[in-house]
Amino acid sequence: MTFKYGVDRLDLDIVNGIADGSIKATLCQEALDKINTSRQNVEKMAASDEPVYGINTGFGPLCDTQISPEETHLLQRNLLITHAVGVGEAIAKDISKLMLITKVHALSQGFSGIRLEVVERMLTFIDLDLIPVVPEQGSVGASGDLAPLSHLFLPLLGEGEFWQGNGTIPAAQALAENGLAPIELHAKEGLALINGTQFILSHAITALTKMRYLLNLADLAGAMSIEGMQGSASPFRDELHQTRAFVGNLEVASRMRRFFKDSQNMSDHEECDRVQDPYSLRCIPQVHGASRNAFYHLKELAEIEMNSVTDNPIVISSEEAISGGSFHGQPLAMVLDYASIAAAELGNISDRRCYLLLEGMHGLPRLLTTSGGLNSGMMIPQYATAALVTENKSLCFPPSADSVPTSMGQEDHVSMGSISGRKLNQILGNLEKIFAIELMYAAQAMEFRRPNTCSDLIEGNFAIIRAKVDKLEEDRLLKPDIDAMIALVKSQAFNVNPANN
Repeated sequence: MTFKYGVDRLDLDIVNGIADGSIKATLCQEALDKINTSRQNVEKMAASDEPVYGINTGFGPLCDTQISPEETHLLQRNLLITHAVGVGEAIAKDISKLMLITKVHALSQGFSGIRLEVVERMLTFIDLDLIPVVPEQGSVGASGDLAPLSHLFLPLLGEGEFWQGNGTIPAAQALAENGLAPIELHAKEGLALINGTQFILSHAITALTKMRYLLNLADLAGAMSIEGMQGSASPFRDELHQTRAFVGNLEVASRMRRFFKDSQNMSDHEECDRVQDPYSLRCIPQVHGASRNAFYHLKELAEIEMNSVTDNPIVISSEEAISGGSFHGQPLAMVLDYASIAAAELGNISDRRCYLLLEGMHGLPRLLTTSGGLNSGMMIPQYATAALVTENKSLCFPPSADSVPTSMGQEDHVSMGSISGRKLNQILGNLEKIFAIELMYAAQAMEFRRPNTCSDLIEGNFAIIRAKVDKLEEDRLLKPDIDAMIALVKSQAFNVNPANN
């Protein structure tokens, strides 16, 4: 497959495929024509006496100051230099690469007035793995992600830094080593580069990619905990969920039924006298399903944004450029905050299952050890899950509910979506650790159900755990076990997709 920038539609899988090199992406003739036509329109406006924002005027509160054609090059350079004021640690290299890819796609749609050679230089950066260093803080998410995008494109000018291995290298040095000269920006180009939501969007893409797996892992962890607790499969029956047919609920219930298919352990206690399980077992379709619904909402809106033009103004002809607010990050900011709550809730219910597994009920020993007293067993890892879920709750404050005016009041409502994107990824990082501990607990609980066996899929995942973490017989240092479990989760080592049968 070859993806055509500016013509084809990006989705989550395609953008990740371009980023990891499994999908080739190129500029086709249609995109070249659109870029060149848009550039010709800008050049005509730049030479005119008629003021057009960002083309022959200043920026923000200086929009009423007209710039002469002779000064436009310096104006565009100054724009990048003065807006590159990001602070904090650098974002991951992979996120910077996604920013480049999504920006190329936006610019190639022919509404931004940028020269072809600038877009081609961005593609050269991607091809040579010259990925700019971008600080994580400093964007308010309206007028786009100004500071992060300025840092992303400083290397076009020979300024800023690129990633090199685990370190960085001055952009000027890297350009020289690759036989590339810095580029001088022309009218509108600086603004086209730094107006946009690609920082917010790339954090959303990163979060969606991780969250998709973690939603599936949540179901596996819940199924293994239910096997360990010998809980009931009745709450997952299709007849029940057809009466309240939310998409996420139906999907989770179906997955749970397939996890339990042919489980000897589940059939072993079908005639027991337990009436209902606690909510953290019984309500998995409702809770996990609600989080899935939030994921689908974020995915839908992020894929719209992947294929949008988010700079300003939008050049639609040689006579007209529409000045608007397509750079405003609110459409993604709000749904990122929703997804943060959804991700945090997956951790909340997982922690409750961890607690249940320790209580010593339904045939399990207290603290998942038969040698309690002298041994603490699995008592303390749940302290970590409790701490992590509380940290996640503290990260659920919605930045999109806040706005601090900037630019002398010209930009008087901003989205703070960049913070929303960063926080969602922090929550997902904590969620990986919570699930690692629940899976360790569930495997320990399953040991007390032997010789009963579970479905082939659950037994296969149990074996993945036991290849790294032994059954706990007597107290030992658990930190290496937890670290090994976290590594399994982060590497997506678990088989989380039961067969459709």
